[in-house]
Amino acid sequence: MRLFWHRRDRRLHDNRGLAAAASDDTVLPVAVRDDAVGPPADSRARAYRAATDAALREAYRERGSDLRVRSGDPAAVLPALADECGADAVHWNVAYGRERRERAERVADACASAGLDVAAHTDAVLVAPETLGDDYRSHRAFLDDWEAVEKPEPAPTPDADALAAVTDDAALPAATADIDLPGAGHDAARKRLDGFVDAGIETYADTRDDLAAAVERPREAVSRLSPFLAAGALGIREAWAAAGAALDDAAGDAARNVEKYRYELTWRERHFHLLAANPDLRRETYRSFETPVAWRDDDEAFAAWRAGETGYPLVDAGMRQLEREGYVHNRPRQVVASFLTKHLLHDWRDGERHFARRLVDYDPASNAAMWQWCASTGTDTVDVRIFDPVAQMDKYDADAAFVSEYVPELRGVPARKVVEWPTLDAAERHDLAPAYADPIVERDAAYERAERAFETALGKR
Repeated sequence: MRLFWHRRDRRLHDNRGLAAAASDDTVLPVAVRDDAVGPPADSRARAYRAATDAALREAYRERGSDLRVRSGDPAAVLPALADECGADAVHWNVAYGRERRERAERVADACASAGLDVAAHTDAVLVAPETLGDDYRSHRAFLDDWEAVEKPEPAPTPDADALAAVTDDAALPAATADIDLPGAGHDAARKRLDGFVDAGIETYADTRDDLAAAVERPREAVSRLSPFLAAGALGIREAWAAAGAALDDAAGDAARNVEKYRYELTWRERHFHLLAANPDLRRETYRSFETPVAWRDDDEAFAAWRAGETGYPLVDAGMRQLEREGYVHNRPRQVVASFLTKHLLHDWRDGERHFARRLVDYDPASNAAMWQWCASTGTDTVDVRIFDPVAQMDKYDADAAFVSEYVPELRGVPARKVVEWPTLDAAERHDLAPAYADPIVERDAAYERAERAFETALGKR
């Protein structure tokens, strides 16, 4: 018998470690609850992963097995459980953050001391980070190398007779959140994937930044697969294969749109590779500066940003979507991160931690990489990139459809005035929407201050 240690892979389908463990022996699936790793204890992502764990357990029970649930240090739990059930090996899938990496190293050492074989498998990504170079600042350079590596097919789902016929009554953590969570588990993930492939992927490039479409047809404009991928309910090979099948059936504009979706998945790959090369990506800046960036410590401004009360309509709409849904569309996600780190000059790490608590689709690799990219401390090849929230709204939400959905104070205000809100004089703003916030920072002055701060940090002033 073998143990399979579930980590960030809460599924039986397309699970490379589980498939390998079950290939020629019986497998006992195990989950070790350890609050020292994973999303914050009070976060929505933690609650969603608890719901996904419950769906995983049910999937095992439907096959005559069960998910063994234990708590504590896996370096102590797993060898003891192997001894209890007569297992001679422990399998798991690789994770890349420092805490998870160090925990796996302790497990490997403890298993070796107990005379157990161990095997760690690449599952979270299509291409193992050790296959490529150590690090990439340019996505193009990463992509050139990544595309040259053959991508594996989805891993087979173990037969029921390969799973240990056990029961377990240990309680799973409750899935308690302050919002309605998406459906959890692989069945829900597959339903969403199939729905997107049937009615969305062939228009993806044309709708992914259309914020009106995000409001009017959210299930078609973008994939909304991020919660399932982040919780481990959906394997990346399964998603890649579904997109590949759609590409095989597409032509012309449809093929261009499907290709764009596959291209966006390569950013997720790169984020995992960045975390593998920089396991402290959540805490330490990727780029080196001549002098530290002169972040401002303004608690009042940070609170206004969190509450969606900055007086910048697109920023506030994005932050209110986050609070209402535990999700932010990618375009405003970039805008709110840029606004915090550039217009407010606030340290990106506070934004990253806030997103970790409020996002259902929180992923440590993608969240940290996205924040660092937007903060100009990460892999962006542009020295100082600043998203102007007025210009971004004018380009992607000119009719104020997205803003009106999440900022009710501005409903009924002419769309052009909503776009221009931070540039209007105070009297006009008060006449148009007296209940809505005035801008907490002057647009041009904040932009110029950010440029000066980063040029100084880079040694250009």
